[in-house]
This record gives sequence, C-alpha cells and structure tokens, in this order.
Amino acid sequence: MNAASPSILAALSPSDNEELAQRRAVLAEIDASCRGPLLFLFSGSIIWLLVGTVFALLASLKLHNPEYLANYSWLTFGRVRPAHLNAVIYGFASEAAIGVTLWLMCRLCRTPLLFGWIINAAGVFWNLGVTIGVVAILAGDSTGIEWLEIPPYATPILFVSYALIAVWGVITFRFRREKHLYVSQWYLLAALFWFPWIYSAAQILLVLDPVRGTVQAAVNWWFAHNVLGLWFTPIGLASIYYFIPKVLGKPVYNYSLSVLGFWSLALFYNWNGMHHLVGGPMPAWLITVSIVASVMMTIPVITVGINHHLTMWGSFRELKTSPVLRFMVFGGMSYTLTSLHGIALALRSVSEVTHFTHSTIAHSHQGMYAFFTMVMFGAIYYIMPRVLQVDWPSARLIRVHFWAVAIGILLYVFPLIVGGTLEGMAMTNPDVPFVDAVKPSVVSLTLPYLKTRSYSGMLIFLGHLAFAISFGWIVLRWAQAGRLARLKTSLARV
Repeated sequence: MNAASPSILAALSPSDNEELAQRRAVLAEIDASCRGPLLFLFSGSIIWLLVGTVFALLASLKLHNPEYLANYSWLTFGRVRPAHLNAVIYGFASEAAIGVTLWLMCRLCRTPLLFGWIINAAGVFWNLGVTIGVVAILAGDSTGIEWLEIPPYATPILFVSYALIAVWGVITFRFRREKHLYVSQWYLLAALFWFPWIYSAAQILLVLDPVRGTVQAAVNWWFAHNVLGLWFTPIGLASIYYFIPKVLGKPVYNYSLSVLGFWSLALFYNWNGMHHLVGGPMPAWLITVSIVASVMMTIPVITVGINHHLTMWGSFRELKTSPVLRFMVFGGMSYTLTSLHGIALALRSVSEVTHFTHSTIAHSHQGMYAFFTMVMFGAIYYIMPRVLQVDWPSARLIRVHFWAVAIGILLYVFPLIVGGTLEGMAMTNPDVPFVDAVKPSVVSLTLPYLKTRSYSGMLIFLGHLAFAISFGWIVLRWAQAGRLARLKTSLARV
C-alpha cells in the first residue's frame, strides 16, 4: 500500500536505497515483536465484539417485544443491556484500543516491543476481569451505576491490568529511538495517563466509598462522558492522524492545527457531562459551566475536522481501493458530526426535550461506534497484514463488513434521533400528562424506530461476522505459511 513505485526506486541513489532497506528492516523487526501480543489482544476484542453484539440484539428486541425470553432471569433487559455495554466498552473497545496503541507507540518510537510479557500478562488479567464482570452482571450482581456496572471484586483485576499497560507505555516512550514526537503520540500518551485517573476516581467516589446524594449523579456523568472523551477519543484521533497520511503517503495538512486541536480537547472536554442533568437537583453553575465547555468543544472539533479533510483533499478517489481509508474517513466524519450533535444536545432548550429519550442512546452510539469502532476496524485492517506478513484473504468479506456496519449504524442512529425527539416532545407537552406519554398509545410513536434499531443491529452483526471470519482466515493463512516455511527449512537440511 505504501511501497514506493519502481520509477521512484530507480531514481534513488545507492545510499538512499540502503537507508530505505534499513528503515524497512527496523519496521519489520517492530512488527514481528508485536505479533504475539497483538494476536492475543485483537482475538480477544473480536470475541467480545460478537458477544456484546448478541447482548445488544437481545436488549433491542426486548424494547419492542418485552415478552421475548422473559422467563429467563439472566436474560432480562436490566441484565443484558449492561452486559452488552460492558462487554463492548471494556471487552472489545478497550482491548482493541490497547492493541492499536501498542503498535502505534512501537512504530512511532521506532522501538521493538519491550517486555512483551507485560502486555501478555495485562491481556490475561483484562479478559479475566471483563469475564468475571459480565457474568456477575448477568447473574444480577451489578452495581447499577451506568458504565460502572462491573462489581467491585472484578474491577481491581482491570486496574492491575491497566497499570501494567501504563508502565509498558512509559518504558517504551523512555527508550524510544525516534526523538521527534508526532501528533499521534500526544493523544496516545494523554489517553494512557487520563484513563486511570478517571476510572480510579469514579470507582472510589461511586463504588468503594460512595459520595452522598446528587453528587453521585454528577460523578457518574463526569466519568461516562470522560471515558469516551479522554480515553477512546484520543486513541481514535491518534489513529486517524497516523493512518490517513500513512496510506496516502503525504503529511498531515497543518501541524499548528494539530496542536490547537489537542490542547483544546484536553482543556475543555473534562468539564463536559453535567448537561445530562439539566432539570435535575444540581447547582445551576455546575450545569452552566458544563454547557459552556461543551460549546467550546467546537474548537477542537472544527480544527481536527479541517485537518483530516484537507489531508484527504484531492485523494478521495483512494477510498475506492483502500478499505483502511474507508473506515478511517467514515470514522473521522462521524467524529465531527457526533461532536456537533453533542454540542447541540448540551444546550438547555434541546436537552430538556432529548435527555430522557432514545436520542441520547443514538448519540452515544454515534461516538462509540460510528467514530471509534469504525476507526479501530480500519486500524486492524492496516496492522494485521504487516504484523503477519500475509494479505487479507478476501476483499469481498471486507466490503461486506464495511457496508453492513456503515449502513447498519446509520439506520440505527438517525431513526433513534427522530424517534427520541418525538418521544421527548410528547413527554414535555403540557397538554399530555406524563402517565399518558409513556402509555403504548404514545410510545407507539417510537415503536417503528425501535424496530428499525433491531433490523440495523442484525445488519451490524452480519458485518461483525464477516470481520471475525476475515480475521480468523488471515491468522489461519499465517499459520499455514509458517508451517510451510518450517517444512522447507527442514527439507533443506536433509
């Protein structure tokens, strides 16, 4: 994909060719050193993706067919929905993010993976913690705190795992060969430091030694917002900043915009979240500050959007041939739209209508799936052939994956925004009593949109199956190529 053309190679001097060969040798060494941990992390993340998608489909079906599997206590809506959330957030998204961060840090630091056992141990602990947590949620042992439903006896396992990963990140950065810092490294390093801060603070204030009263709601929304904005968003943006210029073979459009986008994100995002409590028993100044910070997020959103779009300018034809670019550009555009939508939802006049409706669910899936998950798919499609030295076996499966999940998430988000808005307008209509607003006669306004949500989930699940088959297939081809190489070596020794 990024190999130089024969005409360019012919024009290089012998010293240039030697330098290019050395650079490729270093990259090959880095990729080989990452192979084992990445196979473990990406395999685990894809398994959790499939598990989480099944739970999501069950939860979606129950919204318009409550009797479905109602006799099984482990599969009630109140259990499968948080099981889906935690399986996807901590099982798939975080594990994929750790894998992509690992590879990007090694590549950008020009350093082979150091102390790979740290990552392997962290991966084992992480999957153990998520497994215990999800099973406990299905068994009814949930904390009941959104995004933090995993019970307190499983969270220390996750924290120990992440501590190992953070230590590895510091070690890799300390012994880097490349002293120049690329924009992606800013975001990756920031994410590695931000996540333990927000996760440990939320665990202490909500689970281990809970604060009193309405402060719990404030802490909960502070965590829920910041785990997306200060953990997943930096890794997603770091990936876009790396892969789009890499695939196109040209630099990012403007370095100064990168600086502005990073620091404005760091400054404004952590104040977000309180706008979800508009109308609640919270100090007015707290909500107002959050709304102002949400509006100020226009700065990083616009600067990042300009940088990504103008880096792509003149190269959009490459979307036809590069699946990596398709996922990355879809994710980058979704980041811009999601953020602008979030800014609008933060305004009091809008939030009063939407913040108890399906519109909020649509917005969260815009961020976690349309932006972050699509970017992770693109990153894995780029990384795996370089790590395994084997091409993806089926371009058709990749196309099925992209179009199924792209169409699926669009069918998910936009109908729920419309249905949620209608739902909110009914609930806030002074001429409609609240009790009547939640009766089937009124809820039927949103019923078609909830059914569309289930259909879109089936389409997304189809895409995930195509992705899992592609991943298993490329690993199988790599294993077969390895056996063949070993056979040739043994025959040559005879």
